[in-house]
Amino acid sequence: MRSTWLTRTGLGCASAAAVLTALVMGRWGPLARCDDWVARGLHPYAVGHRGVTHVVRVLSDWLWDPWTMRALAALAGLWLWRRGDRSRAVRVVGVTVLSVVVQQGMKALTGRARPQWPDPVATAHFSAYPSGHAMTAAVVCGVLLWLLPRDAPRAVAAAAWTVAAVSVLGVGFTRLYLGVHWFSDVLAGWLLGAALVSLAAFRHACPGRSPASPRADGPVR
Repeated sequence: MRSTWLTRTGLGCASAAAVLTALVMGRWGPLARCDDWVARGLHPYAVGHRGVTHVVRVLSDWLWDPWTMRALAALAGLWLWRRGDRSRAVRVVGVTVLSVVVQQGMKALTGRARPQWPDPVATAHFSAYPSGHAMTAAVVCGVLLWLLPRDAPRAVAAAAWTVAAVSVLGVGFTRLYLGVHWFSDVLAGWLLGAALVSLAAFRHACPGRSPASPRADGPVR
C-alpha cells in the first residue's frame, strides 16, 4: 500500500512538472499572465517596505539557502552512516545530489529569463526555471520527514511537519517576493522535489527481495 502511494505521488508530481515545463517552454499565454500578475503584485510592496524586504532576504539567502539545506542533508546522511544505516544514508545524500543535477539540467534546457525590474531589491543569476531554492527545500525537508520514526510522539511529528511546511512554502514565497523568480519556477521546484523524494522513499520501501520470497539461505524447492 505504501509503495503504491509513493509511486502515484512520484509519477503524479513528475507528470505535472513535465506538463508545466512544456507550457513554460511553449510560452503559454495564461501561465505567462499568471506569472506576471503575481510578480507585479509583490514587487511594489517589496520596494516600499525595505525593512520587511531585508528580513526576507536573510531568510532566503541564509536560513533557507540551498547550501544550508544541503548541509542539513549531509549531516543527516553522516548521522545515519555512523549509526550503521548505510542504505538510507546513501539515499539521503544521493537524492540531494541528484536534485542539483536535475535542477541545473532543467535550467540549461529551458534558459528562462528571470523577472526584470528597473528597481530590483535582489539579484540572481543563471536561468530561472526551476527555482533551485524551492526544489532543494522540498527535497531536503521531504527526506528529513521520511527519516522521522513512525513511532515518534505526535507532538514531535506535528512540529516536524509544521517546520517543513513553513520552510518549503516560505522559501518559495521569498523568491517571489524578492522578484527573482516567476510563480511557475517555484511550483516546478516543489513538484520536482516531491517527485525525487517519492523516488528515494519508494526504492527504500521496495528492496530487491520481496518479503514473501524465500530466504537466500533457505532450501530450494
